[in-house]
Amino acid sequence: MTLQAAPKQPADSAKALYGGKGTRRITVLDLAGAKERGEKWPMLTAYDAMTASVFDEAGIPVILVGDSMGNCHLGYDTTVPVTMDEMALLSAAVVRGTRRALVVGDLPFGSYQEGPVQALRSATRLVKEAGVGAVKLEGGERSLPQTEMLVQAGIPVMSHLGLTPQSVNTMGYRVQGRGDEAAHRLLRDAKAAQDAGAFAVVLELVPAELAAEVTRSLHIPTIGIGAGPDTDAQVLVWTDMAGLTGGKVPRFTKQYADLRQTLGDAARAFAGEVVGGTFPQEEHTFH
Repeated sequence: MTLQAAPKQPADSAKALYGGKGTRRITVLDLAGAKERGEKWPMLTAYDAMTASVFDEAGIPVILVGDSMGNCHLGYDTTVPVTMDEMALLSAAVVRGTRRALVVGDLPFGSYQEGPVQALRSATRLVKEAGVGAVKLEGGERSLPQTEMLVQAGIPVMSHLGLTPQSVNTMGYRVQGRGDEAAHRLLRDAKAAQDAGAFAVVLELVPAELAAEVTRSLHIPTIGIGAGPDTDAQVLVWTDMAGLTGGKVPRFTKQYADLRQTLGDAARAFAGEVVGGTFPQEEHTFH
């Protein structure tokens, strides 16, 4: 597969999120500035220090330690089993592997649904123990008390609307916001999240026209995943993006490499040399 060339840097690259020249951490204020400038930016997930360091060096300005780790890193069937211990451990690893990117940690299922106090306790743990710069939680109006509590405590909150994977047992995996009533509800949720103090909104599996309307209606950035081209930013799960995920991947994912094939070829080459007695050779041996 031929890799695509990196996009040209904006003229004012000192301020740009992608391709910017700064060495300090990206903050939510930088994302607000990008919205004002009409600048689009990329976000990727990561779950370990080494992968995060690659993305950080590539200039990815925001890295999400998503509860998608359940599916593509920990071997669970869904995101639901992910625990706070797992989230704190892997978020800390991602923070250690980065220097510039804003690291956002997911609040996993069961860590904030009881109410604002539980949400504050969970988010505080990710900020203090892992060092994340922000947290993400699912839900619009139903999560407003949690969002308000966290923002008041000084913890930046990214909201997640549309398909919310933690609710897979009730909504399944399907496009959200189709039909006038559903579209109105999602737009209302997005505005409510903004009013509660969220600094950005993820829109997952939402019709492109609706995502564009939400983006125009908000003064905070929207981040699309399966939500068309008109959101302020785009996010992908990194194992999908890099072709490491096996089997069928979502329609909205684009594969930019084939790491599964590359790693498999490397493993087979190593095994063949071990079995054939050609590894290790003299240059790999100590005397």
